[in-house]
Amino acid sequence: MVSLRCKMAVKNELKKLGLHYSQVDLGEAEIMEDITEEQREKIKKDLHCLGLELLDDKRAILIEKIKSTIVEMIHYADEPPKVNFSDYLSEKLSYDYTYLANIFSEVTGTTIAQYIIAHKIEKVKELLLYNELSLTEISYKLNYSSVAHLSRQFKKVTGLTPTFFRQLRTKRRMGLDKV
Repeated sequence: MVSLRCKMAVKNELKKLGLHYSQVDLGEAEIMEDITEEQREKIKKDLHCLGLELLDDKRAILIEKIKSTIVEMIHYADEPPKVNFSDYLSEKLSYDYTYLANIFSEVTGTTIAQYIIAHKIEKVKELLLYNELSLTEISYKLNYSSVAHLSRQFKKVTGLTPTFFRQLRTKRRMGLDKV
């Protein structure tokens, strides 16, 4: 689950089945009672219809927890934590970072660092399109060491400079008198 809508959808599905939960968080749901195999299959089927899946494999669950933590940290937190992402993930998930990194890259074929960068760049794009913050404010908000570092990383991932990306947005829309 990578969004608040996903959480709401899971809560609704659990309610439909009459299941009680103590928490539904990004990437996991804690159901208060034991569920039958029939209920498990029904949940699995219903979640699949919503574009979600029920995970049973412990490694897959851990990967989803890593992804959810990163998504939550970058997209939903007011500010990303001021500690290293590796320390944050280790503390939040109660695993050694090397273990998390090895499993993540083995299963996904990408590193945690690359996954974080991809999400940070998506957040930068979003903030650039809102056009409410300067590039300096965006780099500070996402804990980049400098605007230059953000710009280099943005260009490496997108092929565009942040400034050019922002200009593309404004150039796409023309006043009717200019058409």
